[in-house]
Amino acid sequence: MNTVATVGARRSLLPLLFFILLFLGSGLYFQSQNVDYAFYQLPGHVAIIPALILAIWLHRAPLTQSIEVMVKGAGNHNIITMCLIYLLAGAFASVATATGGVDAVVNAGLSVIPAQFLLPGLFIIAALVSTAMGTSMGTIGALAPIAVGLANQADLEPALVAGVLLSGAMFGDNLSIISDTTIAATRTQGAKMADKFKENIKIALPAAFFTLIAFSIMTTEPTAIVSETVNWTGVLPYAAILFLAVMGLNVFVVLLLGILLAALQGSIFADYAISGLGTDIATGFANVQEIFLLAMLVSALSEFIKQQGGLQWISSQIQKLTSSIKLAGNKAQQLAIAALAFISNLCIANNTVAIVLTGDVSRNLAKQHQITPKRSASLLDIFACISQGLVPYGAQALLLGASFGISPWQVITYNYYCMLLFIVALGVIVLRRPSQSS
Repeated sequence: MNTVATVGARRSLLPLLFFILLFLGSGLYFQSQNVDYAFYQLPGHVAIIPALILAIWLHRAPLTQSIEVMVKGAGNHNIITMCLIYLLAGAFASVATATGGVDAVVNAGLSVIPAQFLLPGLFIIAALVSTAMGTSMGTIGALAPIAVGLANQADLEPALVAGVLLSGAMFGDNLSIISDTTIAATRTQGAKMADKFKENIKIALPAAFFTLIAFSIMTTEPTAIVSETVNWTGVLPYAAILFLAVMGLNVFVVLLLGILLAALQGSIFADYAISGLGTDIATGFANVQEIFLLAMLVSALSEFIKQQGGLQWISSQIQKLTSSIKLAGNKAQQLAIAALAFISNLCIANNTVAIVLTGDVSRNLAKQHQITPKRSASLLDIFACISQGLVPYGAQALLLGASFGISPWQVITYNYYCMLLFIVALGVIVLRRPSQSS
């Protein structure tokens, strides 16, 4: 790049920095004022509007041309596909909840936990529920009341129980095939969901195993666990979509079948009124509207950065940095992708948005250095989720802090899964043979 082009490329990053400043700055301000959910008082899809206005002004082109650039970015086929999947995933989660699926999975887990393994058992339940639901927030919302009761019943440290629940919730948030992070990572990297799942689980399972050991050691006294009658049929829709997705069936078909199976299960084995299916689907659509809009608007902002050379400049700076790291093959570039996702999420506290923001740069790095799409997608998802699970101003830590009546800082200190996942993931990058594109 020549000097003028370099200045323009750097300038194109100003709207992104402005967005981060607005989102992060408002959150820190509201947190200083002791406002609940401080980092969500100015939602991301609202905070990005001034940044888009700045991007249009910096573009220095007729307004109609700038709007065309914005629409082109928002209408990117990967983003639109991702948003449609969000809608279906939200619909499935809503219908499955309405038909008793979440309660069924929770009670199924509670019914098989040995009393002496309360903490690892809670971790397993949260991991299974979050993998089935595809959302850490939904998992925490469903399990937090139960976890608070268990903590009181067993006389356990509230922060410890909250950390166990957060650990399990982040396991599924990272691994689930219907998680918005999985959808974003696979779409931006051009990877198949089944391939990314298989790549991811090689790293997630060892971290989960070590986490189980840690929580088993910390469970001191046997405690009786009370669960309701298990409705095993309610578990079937979750099991079905997980199986079909891992088998490689198209994700649209998987989610549509999941919605139908959840509705049929509820109408046949429960007292679910099929006439309410449309309303529940619409509720699911509404539940994902924030991430739907934010993904489109972030893509629009990224298009301005891309056209003005900002992404190319970022890529060149990363390559300069990684070229100084002496590691075999493309391991340094894998570390660069991991760092991009981790640091971006520290700034934004939204792992899905962090993946979308860094997706293009990561994909370019992967292509240039023969990193397979499944591995780049896995790295993006893993390190964005690690970061999300360890920021005290993330939605998960804030919700758990409010539920248990403790500080979010206390919650993240017991999130052993994300800490161990960080160690395992780094070890895999450094010790495993270099990734090669097929």
